[in-house]
Amino acid sequence: MGAEDELLEAVHDSHADALYRYVVRRTGDEEEARDVVQETLLRAWRHPEVLERSEESVRSWLFTVARNLVVDHLRSARRNREHSTASVPDRQEHDRTHAVLDSWLVADALLALSPDHRAVVVGAYYRGRSVAELATEHGIPPGTVKSRLHYGLRALRLALQEKGVTS
Repeated sequence: MGAEDELLEAVHDSHADALYRYVVRRTGDEEEARDVVQETLLRAWRHPEVLERSEESVRSWLFTVARNLVVDHLRSARRNREHSTASVPDRQEHDRTHAVLDSWLVADALLALSPDHRAVVVGAYYRGRSVAELATEHGIPPGTVKSRLHYGLRALRLALQEKGVTS
C-alpha cells in the first residue's frame, strides 16, 4: 500500500461518516448518499494534491464536492423523470386476441352477403346510420332499407353459423 493509498484511507476514516450523514440530510436517500460519498472519495483519489492540504481544507473540499454532486443529481433530467419503487406496478391490459379474431370472423362473414345487403348492414351497425339516412344515401325507400337490413342480418347469422359460431 502506497503513501497515497494510506492517505486516502485516513481521509475516508476521518470524513466518510460525516459526508454520508450530510448527504442523507440533503437527499433523503441512503442509497444515493452512499453513491455520492463514493464518488466524492473517488474524486479525491483522482486529485491526490488535495489530500496533502490541511485537515480543514480537505474536509471543506470534500463537502463542496459532495454538495455539488447532490445539486447536479437534483437538477438532472433523470431524477425529474424517473422514480424508484420497491415493486413493479401491475399493468392491467386486457387480452384483445378474441376481439381481433371475432372481427376477422364477422368481416369474412360480411363478404358472404350480397353487396346491397352488406352496404345496409355495414351502414347501420358500423357507421351508425339511421334507416332514413341509409335510404337517402342509397336512393331507395325506407321500407327497402328495412327489408335489406332484415334479410342481410339473417344471411349474416347463417354465414356465421356455417363458420362454427353458435348463438
